[in-house]
Amino acid sequence: MIAKSLPSISGVIAGPVNWVTLAALQSMEPAVGKPGNTGIRRLFRATLFSFQGYFAAWKNEAAFRQELALVVVLVPVAIWLGQTALERAALIGSLLIVLIVELLNSAIEAAIDRHGSEQHELSGRAKDMGSAAVFTSLVLVVTVWALIAAERFLGTGS
Repeated sequence: MIAKSLPSISGVIAGPVNWVTLAALQSMEPAVGKPGNTGIRRLFRATLFSFQGYFAAWKNEAAFRQELALVVVLVPVAIWLGQTALERAALIGSLLIVLIVELLNSAIEAAIDRHGSEQHELSGRAKDMGSAAVFTSLVLVVTVWALIAAERFLGTGS
């Protein structure tokens, strides 16, 4: 009975807005997200969860602590070494990519370790690929820094 009283889809979209059309529109919207977790509240909670991730990485991952120390030391060097904003962004950005990849690698390792301690080919492969991703990000740092340092000190480049 109620379904017959609701206007057609075209009537909902093009017709006048009333409680029936609003109810029809609302019922057509998919339920997305968590109730009560929207807007500034969602942003605040997401920020808190992000900081929990940073603290977990600091507490449990020696590699993250080492790479963060490297970032803290090298950011001032990057500001000095880079002669343009783009060079500074490349130098600092390459360092931040290492932290991003390390966080993702640590998350993969934690999920695999949570699943079980038995040796499995797929678990080993996933961990090895995460390690390879971190290594590749470190190669990126060395490449970017070497190219910019060579241009600055040796005058190579365009």
